[in-house]
Amino acid sequence: MNKPLAHGSVIGILGGGQLGRMLSVAASRLGYKTHIFEPTSNPPAGDVAFEITTAPYSNEEALERFAKSVDIITYEFENIPTGALDILERVRPIHPNRETLRVSQDRCVEKQFLNKIGLKTAPFADVSSLKELEAAVNDIGAPSILKTRRFGYDGKGQVRLTPESNLAETYEAIGEQLAVLEGFVSFIREVSVIGARNAAGDVACFDPGENVHKDGILDMTTVPAQISAAQRMDAVLLTAKIMNALEYVGVMGVELFVTGAGLIVNEIAPRVHNSGHWTQDGCAVDQFEQHIRAITGWPLGDGSRYCDVRMENLIGQDVGRVKMLAGEKNVALHLYGKAEIKAGRKMGHLNRILAKETG
Repeated sequence: MNKPLAHGSVIGILGGGQLGRMLSVAASRLGYKTHIFEPTSNPPAGDVAFEITTAPYSNEEALERFAKSVDIITYEFENIPTGALDILERVRPIHPNRETLRVSQDRCVEKQFLNKIGLKTAPFADVSSLKELEAAVNDIGAPSILKTRRFGYDGKGQVRLTPESNLAETYEAIGEQLAVLEGFVSFIREVSVIGARNAAGDVACFDPGENVHKDGILDMTTVPAQISAAQRMDAVLLTAKIMNALEYVGVMGVELFVTGAGLIVNEIAPRVHNSGHWTQDGCAVDQFEQHIRAITGWPLGDGSRYCDVRMENLIGQDVGRVKMLAGEKNVALHLYGKAEIKAGRKMGHLNRILAKETG
């Protein structure tokens, strides 16, 4: 793209959850409108978007109408049906690209890609039957984790194996789907890097954040992560390597295990990421604006952090703390407008300012 997308242009976003909501807000700050495509009614992004199409991804007419109404297309989640993408891409460009989606939609393909470009992952084996699961456990051992190859997030679609596990029951628990068995990684901490790349090949990364999960769901991310300067540099360079290999355009989240033997890639997310929400109150340009900048041809923003931050997710009944949190000093609330409270549902998050950078 030789020049930025014109002001007033419409960005199509596949998915109307909280990420689509925050992308819409960021787009509006840069003078763009957003059109959300979402199968369910009254999604969080619908409150702030210029337009919304409510239709299933199997509705070819709705998809084509949506594509013709926008100037470019992006997405807030990666598990978009291939058939829908085929229809959309015939009409408008999609960022990040289809190859990125192909790689990230399948855990086994993702790990093969990462290994091919020289990056370390947990040991893994493709599993398509109980017999293959038995062979994989004999090779990789236990403890290990059996994960569906597709459609898993926030701890869903995965089961931890121990030496005492009944393999037939375990395989049945994930619906006897195509799966991958991952060896257990003994790690010191988990960190993630939020990186951005534009069509010109410029790359900018935010500081690595240190993640804590509860019940398979991200609970909090703290920056700076408790890692060395060399580890911080390795994490950023590794993220840039992944994006360059994919000729990526947009923001990407890369989750990493910090081990005594170096960094191991856990997974990549081709979109803005929960662990990057701290950037909303810790940087002049946050991950959502950075994504809009990348896909519309703007210069990438400065991702420098000007304070220490801890992002805390508000999950389920946690949202009941909002009134109390609103009175706390150095707390910025970000609520998603979800009316129904469910266990495990992300209702919002807060960014707690811990200290100002002085250097």
